[in-house]
Amino acid sequence: MFIYVYISVPVRKSQGILSSVVASESESLERARGLLARAQRVVVLTGAGISTDSGIPDFRGPNGVWTKNPEAEKMATLQYYVADPDVRKKAWRNRAEHAAWTASPNPGHAALVDLERQGKLHTLVTQNVDGLHQLAGSDPAKVVEIHGTMRDVECLACGERAPMERVLARVKDGEEDPPCRTCGGILKSATISFGQNLVAEDLVRAQLAAETCDLLLAVGSSLGVYPAAGMVPIAKESGAALIIVNAEPTPFDPIADAVLRGSISEVLPALVRAS
Repeated sequence: MFIYVYISVPVRKSQGILSSVVASESESLERARGLLARAQRVVVLTGAGISTDSGIPDFRGPNGVWTKNPEAEKMATLQYYVADPDVRKKAWRNRAEHAAWTASPNPGHAALVDLERQGKLHTLVTQNVDGLHQLAGSDPAKVVEIHGTMRDVECLACGERAPMERVLARVKDGEEDPPCRTCGGILKSATISFGQNLVAEDLVRAQLAAETCDLLLAVGSSLGVYPAAGMVPIAKESGAALIIVNAEPTPFDPIADAVLRGSISEVLPALVRAS
């Protein structure tokens, strides 16, 4: 059984001075470019930070959804969602108004499409549920949506799955907590909530990708949500290089071969173009 959990791990600074501190930003970028140029089998792990420049807020950043409103996390916790109709009603209102429905991929998403076209990208594992990688042009066969997708809905009772837009139309017509029309069960977006099982096949794909890559590129992730964050030590233990691109420090910065800070929609294209 694989459970979606968040573990807060303090950033360790005892393993020497981080490359992002010792080196200038340009030196870090050049180091990362060299690593990417030599890589043949790149695996990318993306988190909410890659979509913030598309107008989709992250969760735990300074302006994150859960930072501003800790109660919002209840809507992403299975036990609260199933037990409390009011939580479900709020969740449906939030889904209908979510920024992803009007968002467009940004240059960060496009940079990963470029990396794929260069023949380097083997697998793109995303913690995001917004579907922007596919909208940008990433091959769906290479994308592992390890936390599911908000673009589909599923019944927690019978397992029936359908496009989210069909249920959102019912919400807009006045159904506050629309039930499954097949069995009357509780409907939820096809995302992985806290306390919910991950899809074993997706987890196996992500782990195998981490074990066999020669470079892991972690982009816009706090690297605090497991098991997705577990890809980092797996890749490093397998001999892969590690590049982290993120606005904030992560627990794995001390073991990274290069750490890049700044706007992902600017840093990532600059990194990929030179590879």
